[in-house]
Amino acid sequence: MSELKLELYNQCLDYVQKCMAAAKLAIDEAQKASGDDTKSSAGDKYETGREMMQQETDRNMMQLNEANKLKVILNKINPNSLSGIIETGSLVITDNANFYIAVSAGRLTVKGDTYFAISPASPIGLRLIGEKAGHEFKLNNKHYLIKKVF
Repeated sequence: MSELKLELYNQCLDYVQKCMAAAKLAIDEAQKASGDDTKSSAGDKYETGREMMQQETDRNMMQLNEANKLKVILNKINPNSLSGIIETGSLVITDNANFYIAVSAGRLTVKGDTYFAISPASPIGLRLIGEKAGHEFKLNNKHYLIKKVF
């Protein structure tokens, strides 16, 4: 089971690294475009263009900061740890879906099986944290039975 958790962990890490790389690239491109912009006779047009590039840089810096926060969360997870109580880093098998409690990275596939990487702060994550196999709950009119926790 630790192989599966390690694969899910690595897929989450890849997701975060791709987010970081995309944000860095967009920041670099916006800064390059801002530097390449030459002042024309219409000074206001030049200032508006520079301001738009600055806003784009700021937006991408926020995305980079969010991705860094996700990486910090992942760095705190030991994919080899096993616990009967659901916590960050747990793999949870329910009768409706399989969840990897880490970061919100969406649908992950390992050997043809689907897992949802979710944040412990998500609505379903909040319902799962601290629970054990055998626990049942309802969320959005959907019934869940926790079958296994790894």
